[in-house]
Amino acid sequence: MRVLVDANALIRAVDQPALLGAAARSVLEDPGNQLLLSVATIWEISIKVGLKKLALATPYRQWITRGVADLGMVLLPITIDYTDAQVGLPMHHRDPFDRLLVAQAQVEGVSVVSSDAVFEQYGVTRIWH
Repeated sequence: MRVLVDANALIRAVDQPALLGAAARSVLEDPGNQLLLSVATIWEISIKVGLKKLALATPYRQWITRGVADLGMVLLPITIDYTDAQVGLPMHHRDPFDRLLVAQAQVEGVSVVSSDAVFEQYGVTRIWH
């Protein structure tokens, strides 16, 4: 199964795995699954760290490199197809990073691993509990 991993799930998976929902943990730990990480999520986390709104267990570069490697994640770039899909989304949510993840999930036909229920408002299947 291919899944898109949201920032909150990645942060918990790397720093506090006990806080992951059981279904999220199962999906993230299954080596048969392909875990996609949006470049937007990498950017979102780095912005929050730079603004001192997020503290990670280790310095950012070390943390993201280890997280991507340890989870065997595949980076998902930002493409015109994704941004075009985002343009047409209803305004259920204003967070630009989450809106891009919604568009990526819809275009790719994948579920999102996230604690944030907003994805369901867009018809995206969310994996957490």
